[in-house]
Amino acid sequence: MTEVDTITSSIGHKLAYNITSGKDPVVVFLPGYKSDMSGTKATMLSEYCQSIGQSCLLFDYSGHGISQGEFIDGSIGRWAQDSVDVIRQVVGKRRVILVGSSMGGWIMLLTALKLETQVAAILGIAVAPDFTEDLMWRDFDEQQKAELESKGVIYLPSEYDDPLPVTYQAILDGRENLLLRDEINISCPARFIHGMCDADVPWEVSLKTLNKLKSADVELRLLKDGDHRLSNDDQLFIIRQMLKDLIDKIS
Repeated sequence: MTEVDTITSSIGHKLAYNITSGKDPVVVFLPGYKSDMSGTKATMLSEYCQSIGQSCLLFDYSGHGISQGEFIDGSIGRWAQDSVDVIRQVVGKRRVILVGSSMGGWIMLLTALKLETQVAAILGIAVAPDFTEDLMWRDFDEQQKAELESKGVIYLPSEYDDPLPVTYQAILDGRENLLLRDEINISCPARFIHGMCDADVPWEVSLKTLNKLKSADVELRLLKDGDHRLSNDDQLFIIRQMLKDLIDKIS
């Protein structure tokens, strides 16, 4: 990235972003839990969009990367609002393609519901909608649940980084934003990719998401040897190709 700017979110945080000039629709990347716009997939997408003359928007949620705020104060609802704030202030009414990775896949869906017809298409990478309830709370033991309710936070081991903080407020907020219980009112073209060796988010989550979407133009690509990161060269090539196909379809 050559330049980073900021906007002020609806709750007053300075959110960092980078946008490259180019054709519409604008490709918007929504990173995962504790990830940011300097990550492998974000960088790849930005460079690819520059190579084909497509506009691309990267940004950091509050408490992530170089944006203001504390990660531990965040939640799905807050980060989804960050996404809407950045798009509305930076992109305006230009059409967008949302690309969401892991937690960013949940935020992608929430953002698409807010922006409605401004969203030309969505591309989900190992999407994790409802993960705070279905992949965290459901699997916590009674001691973890009791500690969350009494102390407000627990820390989970992570192979990617330092232990991950999970707050009770984030669990409660997640329950206010669950999507997989009913039809998801998104009608634009949607593409998903998921690794069948994903140890963090089962590939069946992408299949369930696909089935909940109102859209009939939906495809899921499964990679038999893919893990959660989907960040090796072959996997990144497939993601680029899926994005290209969506851009060509819309154009």
